[in-house]
Amino acid sequence: MSTALIILAAGKGTRMESDLPKVMHELGGAPLFAHAWAHGRALEPARTVIVAGHGAALVEAAAEEIDPFAFVVTQDEQLGTAHAVAQAREALDGFEGDAVVLYGDTPFTTPETLERLTAARATADVVVLGFDADNPGRYGRLVMDGQTLVRIVEFKDATDEESTITLCNSGVISAKASVLFDLIDAVGNDNASGEYYLTDIVEVARQKGLTATAVTCSEAETLGINTRAELSDAEGIFQKNARASAMDDGVQLQAPETVFFSHDTVIGRDAYIEPNVVFAPGVTVESGARIRAFSHLEGCHVSTGAVVGPYARLRPGAELANGAKIGNFVEIKNAQIGEGAKVNHLSYVGDATVGDAANLGAGTVTCNYDGVMKHHTTIGARAFIGSDSMLVAPVTIGEDAMTTTGAVITKDVPAGAMAVARAEQVNKPDLAIKFFARLRAIKAKKGK
Repeated sequence: MSTALIILAAGKGTRMESDLPKVMHELGGAPLFAHAWAHGRALEPARTVIVAGHGAALVEAAAEEIDPFAFVVTQDEQLGTAHAVAQAREALDGFEGDAVVLYGDTPFTTPETLERLTAARATADVVVLGFDADNPGRYGRLVMDGQTLVRIVEFKDATDEESTITLCNSGVISAKASVLFDLIDAVGNDNASGEYYLTDIVEVARQKGLTATAVTCSEAETLGINTRAELSDAEGIFQKNARASAMDDGVQLQAPETVFFSHDTVIGRDAYIEPNVVFAPGVTVESGARIRAFSHLEGCHVSTGAVVGPYARLRPGAELANGAKIGNFVEIKNAQIGEGAKVNHLSYVGDATVGDAANLGAGTVTCNYDGVMKHHTTIGARAFIGSDSMLVAPVTIGEDAMTTTGAVITKDVPAGAMAVARAEQVNKPDLAIKFFARLRAIKAKKGK
């Protein structure tokens, strides 16, 4: 049976005190709703529908980047969860498979749990995901009769007896898509909030002679994000899980609590990560690489045996080949660094290609921007760039060529050549003594 995802992402998130839609706040470098979506993709959905509302244009743009084939529909009025799901009807017109309703502000429901949810559809028309809560609080309660789910009751509508139930509703539901929309059509809003609750479809289903059941997961998987404090707590959970997963996969984290991952960080076994390293989105580090302390990586690839840092920054488009070395206070942007090449300290290399075994001295800068356009620098294999060289792009340094210290290179350097491009040194006897004496006199005069 094919599956469709319906991800509810229309909430304004008033308690966030933000102009952003709640689901656009980031967790692990990705919008909240992207996490629920990522876990749902384990079901290999044939269609995905995002129900947006407040800030729909932002949600749609983010969804387009993740999957341009996903449908984004709008819930113009916030009339409850059943009303929100109903907005997906047209996008799923003619779809004969199951629909799974997920929540964009609930990022931790695992693929394994969702697979158990959909598997349970073999024995019930409607399947709800529940959890046993240590403190049920204001959660909706699942009223069970053996394996049969009788109904879901919202806390504010629960009787005293129902309020003692600890089996709570996560909101995640699975049913055949056509059945889901038929049940929603029969849902009313005669409740304390005057809203159309998706939870009411369970009771409607039973009235129609359909069956309902529940599967359970840990309460941690159902954590919803409503405030900035909860978002910070969720980030802590995400990072803890990411660090544990990395170490389970053979990555050495010297000080795990100081390393920060993004949702898509990929690190190979036997890589060594020193303290206070940040992996922003889009980073791949191959086996055996070493990322030294206080480095920041984003949108880059680090190959086997490469060394980065300490205090290095790799920006989007940085590609390090095997054994490349990027040292302290070096920034690499949109540049390919060849095998065994070295950029060891205090340099900026942007929009460049650096050949195998090239060596860039301290303070090397590829001057890539003319104020309007970016230009490319090519440095050949085994080239030696003297310290404090300014390479004014577009320019090519040939293989086995070199530049002298302090050179300003504005023309191509042929292979094997030495480029000397600095003013001739002139020494003026005693001028330093006279110069400072004059400055001190001026300073003393101003102090009177």
